[in-house]
Amino acid sequence: MISPQPLSDLRPYPVEITPPDISAYRTGNTGVDYFISFSGPVTGPHAMVTALMHGNELCGAVVLDELLRSGFRPARGRLSIGFCNVDAFLSFDVERPTLSRFLDEDMNRLWETEILAGGRNTREVQRCRKIQPLLDNVDMLLDIHSMQHPTAPLMLAGPLSKGRSLAESVGVPDTIVVDRGHAAGRRMRDYAHFSDPKQKAAALLVECGQHWASSTVDIARSTTIRFLVATGVADPELIDAWPGNDNTGAQHVIEVTHPITVETNSFKFVESYVGMEVIPKAGTLLGTDGDKPIHTPHDNCVLIMPSRRLRKGQTAVRLGRFLD
Repeated sequence: MISPQPLSDLRPYPVEITPPDISAYRTGNTGVDYFISFSGPVTGPHAMVTALMHGNELCGAVVLDELLRSGFRPARGRLSIGFCNVDAFLSFDVERPTLSRFLDEDMNRLWETEILAGGRNTREVQRCRKIQPLLDNVDMLLDIHSMQHPTAPLMLAGPLSKGRSLAESVGVPDTIVVDRGHAAGRRMRDYAHFSDPKQKAAALLVECGQHWASSTVDIARSTTIRFLVATGVADPELIDAWPGNDNTGAQHVIEVTHPITVETNSFKFVESYVGMEVIPKAGTLLGTDGDKPIHTPHDNCVLIMPSRRLRKGQTAVRLGRFLD
């Protein structure tokens, strides 16, 4: 079922980022509009960095535009750089910034073989189908996102050890989240070979902070540069060549134990959670889904990305625990 666009635009946070002009990348060189690939002088992995899976998440687009304008080329292997839901991004309005998240439906819930090969034909599905053949050949993916609330950045590594290992080799952000995604549909980081434990291909999704905070650009830049080095596409000297890429500290891991999916049209939290709250006691009331109470399932329960989009079938919040 396709999620409707929001009917109103509640903007609690200022827009501090100027959307970049990405028109120069329209034709690309891959056969997919707004996707560009470069090959290094020696063999190596195929790494991809993507932005604008959601049209109102600007930080990744800023950083990829910087990278392309810098003239960077891979030291080895192949690097693909892509802007995903460009049509949604081109509708971005600073006065109503949440409304350009997507056009017809959330593009980051569509990466299922059945959907991509089926009869569904929204604008987001059509765009996914164009990107899919390129994605099929990617060894390591970084998909850049941002969040509704001003929460510390998170690296979503998926449920497999290969995702966690890649996140640890990147080294930023400080928090790695081990999770299985959303009931509403599969993310690009969970697509096909990335979620197959028998294949080496791995993917990461970084949440860089509140959507329009200028600090998200710094996080996106740091993560992108360290991802390129971790994959071997870039040499370590690249870290020193770009400003603001210092490691912020030791990483810690949160395992999502209970994703909470909205079951009714009247889900309410008892407080205005923004994420990363640690609730000390099991059984603490977090909210209600119709008549159903939602309690913390264990002590020291961490709230991951509580949502303002509390519609039936969507993820309200993910509940987790620290592993280390």
